[in-house]
Amino acid sequence: MQLHCILFAVQLRENISNNMIDFLLDVFQKNKRDDAIIWHDQTYSYEWLRERVIEWQDELSKRSVAPGSVVILEADFSPNAVALFLALIEHNCILVPLTKSIESKKAEFTEIAEGEMRISIAHDDSVIFDRLPNLATHELYSVLRARHHPGLLLFSSGSAGKSKAALHDLTGILEKFKVHRNKQRTITFLLYDHIGGMNTMLYTLSNGGCIITVQERSPEKVLEAVEKYRVELLPTSPTFINMILFSEAYKHHNLSSLKTITYGTEPMPESTLKRFHELFPNITLQQTYGLSEVGILRSKSRSSDSLWIKIGGEGFETRVVDGILQIKAESAMLGYLNAPSPFIEDGWFITGDEVETDGEYFRILGRRSELINVGGEKVYPAEVESVIQQIENVAEVTVYGEKNPITGNIVCANILLLEPEDTKAAVLRIKNYCREHMPTFKVPVKVNIVDEEMHSERFKKVRTQKVSQRQ
Repeated sequence: MQLHCILFAVQLRENISNNMIDFLLDVFQKNKRDDAIIWHDQTYSYEWLRERVIEWQDELSKRSVAPGSVVILEADFSPNAVALFLALIEHNCILVPLTKSIESKKAEFTEIAEGEMRISIAHDDSVIFDRLPNLATHELYSVLRARHHPGLLLFSSGSAGKSKAALHDLTGILEKFKVHRNKQRTITFLLYDHIGGMNTMLYTLSNGGCIITVQERSPEKVLEAVEKYRVELLPTSPTFINMILFSEAYKHHNLSSLKTITYGTEPMPESTLKRFHELFPNITLQQTYGLSEVGILRSKSRSSDSLWIKIGGEGFETRVVDGILQIKAESAMLGYLNAPSPFIEDGWFITGDEVETDGEYFRILGRRSELINVGGEKVYPAEVESVIQQIENVAEVTVYGEKNPITGNIVCANILLLEPEDTKAAVLRIKNYCREHMPTFKVPVKVNIVDEEMHSERFKKVRTQKVSQRQ
């Protein structure tokens, strides 16, 4: 069934040109004197980037890298990382970007991907090529090679089990970037091996904007870059927006250039959104929505302080079945290398996200797998986190469910404090506040004061009980 659907999809994409990045090279030529990349305080023009892409295409040929080869690209955003990414697309290779955020899983991911070539880009932007002893024979690779199209392999975070390897035909992803939109100076906050990070890079370059890289993704360093390089767009996550708030790093920097902050990857606590909007009413806050399996959808928030979002755009269809958002996308992945196809027979992808609807707008409530069922009542972690986030001296909070023989589940909360406080007093204060501001079944039965941050290197909440608790 999976292969049959893929072969059918080939017919829908036959009209796409084999000169995959010509439209990007045209943009580079038109903007040749403008800044393309700022890296380690050095500026690289679009003329430099265009020439570097062409040089890497020649180098790939000299090194006998065959079209259709599976190339592990170990890098973060850097001039050569950007240029090589584009050169490998034009060379019709299958790219597997990996960053240091998954260092412990690199060997596993390389094995799953059947990587045939590894290109490692060091901190000084030097490049090392290595042949690997693998032969990539997965049937999905055969589909790409038959089309003479480049591919992109992205790994899920694996928070709910083994990481899944999602394979895309890059031509479908590239199509939406042929429509010219806003030219902006943008920080590449989301990672190089993340669908959002790749989307940021291609969106910025296709519109002649400037990529500003950061070597450290901390509130202080990111906002320092915003001020120094007059950044206009910051794509990030709700967790990082909260970190900006509790760190108060915004007090040390001029953010007047910042026009838009986009956020996604996880539900946004409403209290965090409203507090940030009150502090920065002139910055547009826009929720985004995307998945490794289907790509990034176009989105429009109802307002900067609203969690209601309109999503879709050309190439995407949406519907809600049994309270769960489903998506059909022209840019959907071909399938997983290491798991059955998740698409149902009519081509729809079941996202697993519970939503409410209001006309054309959706409100993302959270993953159904993270929903806490307390005696038949639904509790979404983000709504409890939104309340607790308003409590004095709370820096971070992560809410999760725990099995209970009486109610089925109970609500639990791990909390990182801003300043040291007596643990018992803090727990009592937090529980009392919750009792005053939410129904009893939503009030956390267990409140753990923890000593460590509770997010991944992708700045997304990790809903786990395995954290160091303060006694």
